[in-house]
Amino acid sequence: MLTNGQTFSDFIHRFIPAETGGQGGESSPTLLLLHGTGGNEYDLLDLGHMLLPQAARLSPRGRVLENTMPRFFRRLAEGVFDVPDLRARTYELADFVQAASQHYHFEQKRVIAVGFSNGANIAASMLFLCPGILAGAVLFHPMVPFVPEQLPDLALTPIFISAGRADPIVTVSQTEQLAMLLQESGADVTTHWHNGGHAINHEDIRVAQIWLRKIA
Repeated sequence: MLTNGQTFSDFIHRFIPAETGGQGGESSPTLLLLHGTGGNEYDLLDLGHMLLPQAARLSPRGRVLENTMPRFFRRLAEGVFDVPDLRARTYELADFVQAASQHYHFEQKRVIAVGFSNGANIAASMLFLCPGILAGAVLFHPMVPFVPEQLPDLALTPIFISAGRADPIVTVSQTEQLAMLLQESGADVTTHWHNGGHAINHEDIRVAQIWLRKIA
């Protein structure tokens, strides 16, 4: 049930069905594509296809505007999040994923988030607040959304984090803290470091492809 009177159709999004079935009779996974600040529902569609061509793709647009730029939740300043809004938007997004699984007939237990920056941050928030919604996550350049009062049970949930050592927005220590919190929650975390900044590069994509094809 969507919160605050929202309906499924209030979320601008794109859905592209899976091309083929999964192995051994399993359905193909669905990639939940979550754009960065200023992006939209089209931004990561091609990336999703490159990462896992057989997967379905669900790509919502963030519902918050910051100087006309879509985001998934409000922030007070660069790197300073409006945590109450983040929590509320996280539950809205989780409800949307559940509603979309019924509307488009994909398996909700096979949803893997792929997020960049702001999108990666709300995906991390979903992992902390709504365990069980995501079967895994690919987080490009995420920050710690907040430190949970109580860690969730993410037993063996596969999570891939890609981070740049020259990232001017996300520090190495922030990435390491997020990985530690996820590991302490029981998740199976793989962290990939490169020498780039705050952008998805070819190395990000290549390593994420290899990782995804092992776990999907």
